[in-house]
Amino acid sequence: MSIYILDSLTYDNVNLINYSKEQDLEICAIKLRMQPKNIILICIYRAPLGNLKKFLDIMDRILNLLHRPKTEFIICGDININYMEMSNNRKSLDNLLAIYNLRSIVHFPTRIVDNSKSMIYNIFIDASRNYIIEPCINGLSDHDAQLLFISNVFLPVINRDPYYIRIINKDAVAEFQLQLSWESWEDVFSSIDVNLMINNFLNNY
Repeated sequence: MSIYILDSLTYDNVNLINYSKEQDLEICAIKLRMQPKNIILICIYRAPLGNLKKFLDIMDRILNLLHRPKTEFIICGDININYMEMSNNRKSLDNLLAIYNLRSIVHFPTRIVDNSKSMIYNIFIDASRNYIIEPCINGLSDHDAQLLFISNVFLPVINRDPYYIRIINKDAVAEFQLQLSWESWEDVFSSIDVNLMINNFLNNY
């Protein structure tokens, strides 16, 4: 499990390794430094046979630990609780997340197999936030992705010194070879001593 972000974003790793428990809850998180609030992005996985009570207990401990007045959560991942139907498992998770003002926002199937549809992948965000969510169906798997667009988030300006890179392509290589062909190499090859040849090259070129 991993999270990928643009290298232009400022973030902090959130170490939750001690809270990960195979099958019950596998988790990773980062804190995005944004305005007016920081956003903690949490990615989770709960196996179908995982212990739901342990999952809820650990999630409660994590959210309570990370909760701050100027921080909000976005939780996403595979929780293996089908939100296309009402169940005790769904009610238990909803009740827990409501304490932190979080709600489910996915409203379309996220896993389709033969004639079966389910919504076991989900995203939970602050109930007051404006958003747009869309399915991302690419045909590579029976597990579909979701695209979340949120508004009123401002990124801090990062001042970075410019840097230059050398473009390497066929044209650049051809130009380099042409430039080399115009050089005189007598001083370099006037000796059979490799060290002298290198020194001659460095001194003259």
